[in-house]
Amino acid sequence: MNIEFGARTREAKEINEKSWSIVKSIVKGNTSEDRIRQRCVIATGDTAFAEIMRFDNDPVNAGINAIRNGQSIFTDIRMAQVGITKRGHKCDVRCVLDEGAEIARKIGVTRTSAGFMALEEELEGAIIVIGNAPSAALTVCRMIDEGVRPALLVATPVGFVNAAESKEKVRTLLVPSITCVGTRGGTPVAVAVVNELVEIQFKNPKT
Repeated sequence: MNIEFGARTREAKEINEKSWSIVKSIVKGNTSEDRIRQRCVIATGDTAFAEIMRFDNDPVNAGINAIRNGQSIFTDIRMAQVGITKRGHKCDVRCVLDEGAEIARKIGVTRTSAGFMALEEELEGAIIVIGNAPSAALTVCRMIDEGVRPALLVATPVGFVNAAESKEKVRTLLVPSITCVGTRGGTPVAVAVVNELVEIQFKNPKT
């Protein structure tokens, strides 16, 4: 049975168990990557979403180790910060919108890009979660090219301007990453990825 940290009432737990049962009958497999795909399908209501998920440079183990070690999790928007479970781990979940206002005003970049730039020194060994902002994904890619090394980059920005291209760029990097192909994606997908990683490490604390 999957542990759903957000399902606390009997009805919520029943709905969660039924959702997983339905999805597992369609999206087969029981590996960690399969479980992340299944949770993303639940988050999107789109069974085809499982086919566009991409896992590069052993991201599951990298993410589990970072969560187990209590590394910070940095999100592009508050929706992701709120959506990531605060149970089952000791990571500090922070939104970069709280930082970088002066950088955004000075050089004219988006607030999310400026936030990641302002937190550059804290991104080392952290988990970066981008579900909404392709511009921030491209900024983080540039920072990685320049030497920043997060433990894991989850990038699933959605839209028609640079979303597909930013994720393609992420997949060329040598850092562990979880992405999706094309214009689809969004914050619910990014949150689903992280929450499933939390569950995996919670259920397997010594692996």
